[in-house]
Amino acid sequence: MVMDARVRDLRYFVAVAEELHFTRAAERLYVSQPALSKQIRMLEGQAGAELFERGRREVRLTDAGAALLPHARRVIAEWDAARASVARVVADRARVFTLGMSTSPGRGGLLPAIRSRFTAARPDVRIRLRQVAWYDTTAGLADGACDAAFVWLPLPEPERFRWTVVAEEPCLVAMADGHPLAARETVDFADLLDEPFLAIPAEAGPLRDYWLATDARGGRPPRIAAEVASTEETYEALAAGLGVVLLAAGNARLVTLGGVVARPVRGLPPSRFALAWRTDDRNPLLRDCIRACREATRAS
Repeated sequence: MVMDARVRDLRYFVAVAEELHFTRAAERLYVSQPALSKQIRMLEGQAGAELFERGRREVRLTDAGAALLPHARRVIAEWDAARASVARVVADRARVFTLGMSTSPGRGGLLPAIRSRFTAARPDVRIRLRQVAWYDTTAGLADGACDAAFVWLPLPEPERFRWTVVAEEPCLVAMADGHPLAARETVDFADLLDEPFLAIPAEAGPLRDYWLATDARGGRPPRIAAEVASTEETYEALAAGLGVVLLAAGNARLVTLGGVVARPVRGLPPSRFALAWRTDDRNPLLRDCIRACREATRAS
């Protein structure tokens, strides 16, 4: 038997099989009796057999109809269960807003302030934080893994994203505490031109160039001593004296542990930390997150 029946047709069939009366089945299904009869005839055509014996006073299942009935019920039950599962996933996703980050947004309690304002507006929604490797400078925005993300500017493909700046911080240079420049209170960037630098991965694109201060080098290429893809790798490379690295003031505490110091750098613009989102995102929760972020930023 070759069949390509729709679930709706199977529902019609089961209703008639249980009522054994076309009019009552039509009333139960909220359809007209002629429409129901037409769909049953079409289902019989697909099944290649009559499913009901139609008499003047009664309707009975044929042997073919009796054979189909348990399968039809099972298909309907499976489909209802599948729809319920999908609905739960959609509902769960609607109640979760994912924030990406490759660097902790600490910065004077910014994240708790955003979370509290967002939760006040959306008490039924949970914020989920997602840590993303430095290879992805969009912190999960580009591939849709995150709804919004804390990022360092500039972003690759800036036309794909929008953002609001949450912090502007002076640039520091971190180095081993035995480095000749470590004794200075402030370092001129000109004195760093010949230093070996630690660089974030090449996949970071324009952000890699930014943290190497390529625009401030007057065409002189940077000396790359090593690539680092995490805070831990950066600290280990600094402590080992492999090179120096530029970083935002708010991140200095992450690497100035034993054997590493950070000094302000003259001659570089401040770094910009932002909350970013996809330009085409129409998620209503996004608007609440942006509003909470801007309010928290103004308050700080």
